[in-house]
Amino acid sequence: MPQDPLGKQLQEWLLLHCEEMIEFVSQLVEMESPTSDPESQQPVIRTLADAFQKLGMEVAVRPGQSSGGVLQAHFAGETDRGYQLLLGHCDTVWPIGTLLEMPLRREGNRLAGPGLFDMKSGLGHMVFALQALRDLKVPRPLPVRVLINSDEEIGSTDSRDTIRRAAEAASRVYVLEPSSGNEGKLKTARKGIAQFTLRITGKASHAGLAPEEGVSAILELANVVKALWELNDLERGLSVNVGVVQGGLRANVVAPEASARVDVRVTSQEQLKEIESTITALQPNLPGATFEVEDWISHLPLERKPVHRPLWKQAQKAAIELGFELQETMVGGGSDGNLTGQFAPTLDGLGAVGGGAHARHEFIYLDRMLQRTALLGLLLASG
Repeated sequence: MPQDPLGKQLQEWLLLHCEEMIEFVSQLVEMESPTSDPESQQPVIRTLADAFQKLGMEVAVRPGQSSGGVLQAHFAGETDRGYQLLLGHCDTVWPIGTLLEMPLRREGNRLAGPGLFDMKSGLGHMVFALQALRDLKVPRPLPVRVLINSDEEIGSTDSRDTIRRAAEAASRVYVLEPSSGNEGKLKTARKGIAQFTLRITGKASHAGLAPEEGVSAILELANVVKALWELNDLERGLSVNVGVVQGGLRANVVAPEASARVDVRVTSQEQLKEIESTITALQPNLPGATFEVEDWISHLPLERKPVHRPLWKQAQKAAIELGFELQETMVGGGSDGNLTGQFAPTLDGLGAVGGGAHARHEFIYLDRMLQRTALLGLLLASG
């Protein structure tokens, strides 16, 4: 008797293990793990380490300098190059105590809770896709490695080098960040991000006795903020946002200093170079005022380059086998996929279908959780 297609086998296996998977991701959500509290992330990391070890994987946890650390797992005896990298994070934006106000709750086909959509459900996808392939005795054409960091929500500053090295040795990278929209679109492109601080220096003077002797850093900042806003070109996908401004000493003093925190989003590396050059070339308007750009942090965009497209085509094919149509999109938010995409073919947004990332209504669709896990299983089994 001919064997059922792998897609059908995965779907049937996942239906049998649905409640087990819901229980697992619920357990992860109930372990609150804000980025700002590295110690709080240890229970999640231990739970994941135990799950991967039960699958027969060797697990190593590298302590972080300023984060909860990085978990890496692989199957014994597999090569340390040319692998499929499963990438995700266990930190969330929600502080300890959020569950008291925003408890985990299940309503029909929806499961809601802080950090579930972004992205603890995606961590469950990793575990159960690998477990399904093991139980169904499906061979993996390429080795599998797992990397889970704990500082993605603040730019992966502590884990960046570890992720880069893992991507450099990978044949392909699957990022289990949440998908986009109710359609569950894959994120085949992400905008690049640049953030910096602009510091203005003026000259203090008494605002009543000698205002003419002062140079207002706040006035100069106002000039610069206007110039920055004028750089917005949304039709080209370029946005410049001055999100925080500070300055001055007191109301009766001409402000000797002021600063602004700025966020820039771009669609290409060329656009990033262009805007960086434009911003660093800005000159003061007021005589005696100076300013400088500090802490320029860049995340290169994940672009739809030819190297990434075969993964998208594979995902489309796998979705058809599972009985649905997959869509793609570009998003303005960044992820560790921005980084891995510079070194290896990368497919992002393979995680949960739902909504409310960083919002109080954060939730996932349970039927789509099974669908996405089956999709990941098919991708891991493809050549």
